[in-house]
Amino acid sequence: MSLPATLDGPWRFGPVTVWRLPHVHGTRGEPQARVLLAEQLGGLPDELPLLRDERGRPELEGHLAHLGTGWSHSHGLLLVALGEGVRLGVDLEPLRPRPRMREITERFFHPQEVEWLLGLDDAGLNHWFFRVWCAKEALLKAQGQGISFGLHRLQLAAGADGALHLAWCDPELGPASRWHLHEWQAAPDFRAALAWYVR
Repeated sequence: MSLPATLDGPWRFGPVTVWRLPHVHGTRGEPQARVLLAEQLGGLPDELPLLRDERGRPELEGHLAHLGTGWSHSHGLLLVALGEGVRLGVDLEPLRPRPRMREITERFFHPQEVEWLLGLDDAGLNHWFFRVWCAKEALLKAQGQGISFGLHRLQLAAGADGALHLAWCDPELGPASRWHLHEWQAAPDFRAALAWYVR
């Protein structure tokens, strides 16, 4: 069960809660994420057992290892996600003009996404491009490598309900059916996406 995606947050999607905070543009997200996580979990921010794996992905360890966490910041906003028994990724994207949208789609996306998106008019492409990009980022952050893994190695499709679904993914991501994907408007000019699976 999910709470309504209001503009204020926090938002709850299944076992995951996502908070939205103001953030100083150009600064790292981790110090502020540590403060919020310490407030939720107890203890001091600097003593939180939060480490980075070999790819730089944040992970809670020790007595908090059963929790998944991650964050994303962009242009003055920060999202911090925390969930029980999950591996997760969260992404935040500002809705701003990108003049090379068709070129980026054709070059980096899955062939079936290219066919779908490039068949849209400019308004349709603008709408779906940001949603697809944001959802892919969230999924690949959860996977652990980010976009260096390859945006073409997973395929998103719009369902009859208007939501994006993971239609196919590289076997390294596991079966597509295990992934949960949620999108919402995190602020008037920002799209957000959360991806997670049960560990």
